[in-house]
Amino acid sequence: MNATTITTWTLGPILALMTLLFILRIVLTWYSQVNLKQLPFIIVAWPTEPFLIPLRKLVPPLGGVDITPVIWVGIFSLLREILLGQQGLITMLTRLQ
Repeated sequence: MNATTITTWTLGPILALMTLLFILRIVLTWYSQVNLKQLPFIIVAWPTEPFLIPLRKLVPPLGGVDITPVIWVGIFSLLREILLGQQGLITMLTRLQ
């Protein structure tokens, strides 16, 4: 097993998991009464909050709605496609070997 295969098998699930967590974070924003510091919601909040804090300083809420999780879903989806999609960089490297 070579390095690109290991990278693919590691990076793919991580990017997919982060995308899923940000989608769940978007759903949780619909419910203002949810306490993100309690189980099970902290499982979604803990890994996503470090990404959201700096972006919130750059992108203010639009109409009172925090759109930063939507931006991160786009970023992680784009990264996954660029790196691991059918024409992705890592996919192409794997085919060369």
